[in-house]
Amino acid sequence: MDALPLIALVAVSAAVAGAARRTPVPAPLVLVAVGLVAGFSPGVPTYDLDAHVVLPLLLPPLLHTAALDSSYLDLRANIRPVALLSVGYTLFATVAVGWLAYRIIPDLPLTAALVLGAVVAPPDAVTAAAIARRVGLPARVTTILQGESLVNDATAITAFRVALAAAVGEGMSWGAGIGEFLLAAIGGVGVGLLLMVPLHWLRTHLKEALLQNTLSLLIPFVAYAAAERVHASGVLAVVVVALYLGHRSWQVDFATRLQEAAVWKMVAFILESTVFALIGLQLPFVLKELGPFGVQEAIGYAAAVFLAVVVVRFVWVYPATYLPRWLSRRVREREPGTDWTAPLIVGWAGMRGVVSLAVAFSIPLVTHDGEPFPARSLVLFLTFTTVIGTLVIQGLTLPVLVRVLKLPGPDPQTVTLIEAQAQSEASEAAEARLRELLDDPHNSLPPPLADRLRSVLERRRNAVWERLGAADPVTGESADDTYRRLSREMIEAEREVFVRLRDERRIDDEMMRTLLRRLDLEEAAAYREPDGS
Repeated sequence: MDALPLIALVAVSAAVAGAARRTPVPAPLVLVAVGLVAGFSPGVPTYDLDAHVVLPLLLPPLLHTAALDSSYLDLRANIRPVALLSVGYTLFATVAVGWLAYRIIPDLPLTAALVLGAVVAPPDAVTAAAIARRVGLPARVTTILQGESLVNDATAITAFRVALAAAVGEGMSWGAGIGEFLLAAIGGVGVGLLLMVPLHWLRTHLKEALLQNTLSLLIPFVAYAAAERVHASGVLAVVVVALYLGHRSWQVDFATRLQEAAVWKMVAFILESTVFALIGLQLPFVLKELGPFGVQEAIGYAAAVFLAVVVVRFVWVYPATYLPRWLSRRVREREPGTDWTAPLIVGWAGMRGVVSLAVAFSIPLVTHDGEPFPARSLVLFLTFTTVIGTLVIQGLTLPVLVRVLKLPGPDPQTVTLIEAQAQSEASEAAEARLRELLDDPHNSLPPPLADRLRSVLERRRNAVWERLGAADPVTGESADDTYRRLSREMIEAEREVFVRLRDERRIDDEMMRTLLRRLDLEEAAAYREPDGS
């Protein structure tokens, strides 16, 4: 197998994503657009979107990174709206969109229409996270959208399997379908619960950061494969394990956390870039497979299905937002109130993604009777156009909608004040602990070193408060900004000396790398960005 096309895909996707960061357009949309153009360009190889590759190899790490970046506590606090969207809406969309497609498209069997409904039902986890980060949504809206996209794939894939069994003639009853859904949901959560504690124990007891991060890379695949082996939901298993590990990441040593954050950031960037490019590259394949349906006729059906997908989401979101509050006093007391704008954003932020396409491509060519799967080519086309339509139309207009509605995002001053208060409390505890340690004769230090510990602690406490203060009228910098800049200049001077000594052969390369690593760690501590990245 020639690896060059795959390498080229990854390299070009990463380059396009990097360039897109300099534009106001979200990177996923730029990647899809470039993929659409590249798909018809001469010399570009064919990239088939294989469900047997996407689901077990690409989906687990993407879900893992999204869940690691999520908050277990925030998701638990919003479990009701998350469940209503990830389970209730996904099943409702499967039936509603499927039934509407059945009524709109002549000769489309109801079973095939329900397969289409299940395929296009779940908004995409990668897209939701990417768009939410870019447009600066309110924290609760972001949590709900991320929580929905983490779980809804499990619901949709199970609904797809039930609908597909009926479509290919396996004769699955409603009772069997409900049983399979419960097995997938309960089994997936169960597998995740069984794996999360021993995996976390193993992470905390491995002594080398390299081994710990090797395990970290394997964890999503292990969780997914273990759940799928027992016919449970691999998606839910991955999410449960990742939420637990993310919630307890503080128990892992600092070297592992630093390395793990860098590794997963790189993995997520590469996979996300490649996945969105792959979506665009599927258009020639989808058009070739369209078969007996005319392009103009298929485009008309595509517009109708896209409109159905958009409308059905609003039909669910607004009642699901307000009915529980009207019917339950407990809900009104426990959850913050909301106006019409938040449901509007949640309803419009329903971009579909690669999971829908991958699942659609897994539809078999023939049924159990040996007959061609009814309208398979049209289902593929409608899935593709729905994914592209939601990404382009909703993805491009969502930032505009957020600006027009003037939704209150996080206030930087308030966030900094909370951070400063937390840092102040932590510094007081550290200062008390330092006094206890220095009172112990076994911990005696020369006064300059003891003062250095105190000064580092004092700077850490004051640095956040200084961001709230006035900037220097000449440079525009806070005192902390100036400190970090001067510190970096000093470190850069040391680095140049080490390189010069290596070039003069006064130290060898190994010693230079050791010395530079110390400077790198010091620079990471002294010159970190205000957000901690």
